[in-house]
Amino acid sequence: MSLGATFWHGESHRRVWQLAWPMILSNITVPLLGMVDTAVIGHLPEPHYLGAVAIGASLFSLLYWSFGFLRMGTTGLTARALGRQDPLAQRRLLGQSLVLAALLGLGLILLQQPLLSLGLALMDPSPAVLEQARLYCALRIYSAPAVLANYALLGWFLGLQNSRVPLLLLVSANLVNMILDLLLVMGLGWGVTGVAVASLCADYASLGLGGWLALRHLQRLPGPKLPLAALWRWRDYGPLLRSNRYLMVRTLCLLFCFAFFTAQGARLGDSVLAANAVLLNFLLLISHGLDGFAHAVEALCGRYLGARDQQGFIRACAAATLWSLGTALGFAALFYLGGELLIRLLTDIPAVVSTARSYLPWLVALPLLGVWSYLLDGIFIGANWFRAMQNCMLVATLGIYLPAWYLGQGLGNHGLWLALALLLAGRGVLGGAVFAAFVRRRPAGDSRCDEPR
Repeated sequence: MSLGATFWHGESHRRVWQLAWPMILSNITVPLLGMVDTAVIGHLPEPHYLGAVAIGASLFSLLYWSFGFLRMGTTGLTARALGRQDPLAQRRLLGQSLVLAALLGLGLILLQQPLLSLGLALMDPSPAVLEQARLYCALRIYSAPAVLANYALLGWFLGLQNSRVPLLLLVSANLVNMILDLLLVMGLGWGVTGVAVASLCADYASLGLGGWLALRHLQRLPGPKLPLAALWRWRDYGPLLRSNRYLMVRTLCLLFCFAFFTAQGARLGDSVLAANAVLLNFLLLISHGLDGFAHAVEALCGRYLGARDQQGFIRACAAATLWSLGTALGFAALFYLGGELLIRLLTDIPAVVSTARSYLPWLVALPLLGVWSYLLDGIFIGANWFRAMQNCMLVATLGIYLPAWYLGQGLGNHGLWLALALLLAGRGVLGGAVFAAFVRRRPAGDSRCDEPR
């Protein structure tokens, strides 16, 4: 098949868009929620409130998304089971992921004192920010079981190529969160505590809805029911744990990079910390928008490779590439034309607005530099190339991000943004080389889908 026919295959574009649009809408609600958090706090009189939410949210992103394999691993393995037409494996993966989520969530609650103390110490905020961040963390930690279980549910539904349920779960959770933000912070004046309580309530509301929808779907699946004893045999968790150990290392590296970014920004002053928090909300908007196509390609690639259909796999990757690149160009144009207006929507503190405006050009460049890393993550998850994901992230973190930050310290906050931009670009280059190796080494008609080495 010609290159043009591969990239413009109509059915592949239809399937990618059919899966992607609900995920784009649902994903965008996540950074929009962060923007509401920022907006309600950003209009309080002092920047240390905004800094506290930035520190607390960054810490919990690091803590919770360290277990993001419960979403990514479940998606890839469930998509493979769907491609093999194995409903028993689909049931087992959901049950195992929820059991792991419950155990890990309870473990985080039990270990909250050392974890949160260490995390806040590493962030090294000013005393005023630290006091408010502690209030946020003391409440937000109790959402751990719900957050991790929601990861498992989202991954399972996406692996089944059902992107409507993740849309419903994320939109409903974020609507609850936004409404409670406005009520508790703006209405009752609870400040940082109100933001934490709103997030806590929204996480458990989403879990209740997601659990009910999962039970309904399980009742419609054909085949034998899953014996409960299968959920308590440790050896049966082998495939999930083997895949997820690589994802956990990869995710920890990524979250370390963002936590390090926030911590270094905090050392440059409260205004820089608050300005970076505003701009990182925009970066989250970019990444979550582009992740809609990454999530679509996860589900499609997993299903095609589970059915040993390499041609369908390549077509899905090509279609997602075109959609992702077009969306990245749209984001770059948005921040070039309207970035300053967006900053003023989130905060009216003059020092923060002025500081954020200085670093706005990075938000124009980042969609075009980062689009490849987001897309390739989706391909690798769907293909279950988890070790390759880990290795690319390790090289990008240790060989690109940290050296770039070290050499760019004289540039101040611009040096931080430069290091982040190079991290995203480096992940794209490294992942592209792995993908190219897979395509180059597979002759026409070869249906194998082993992970490239």
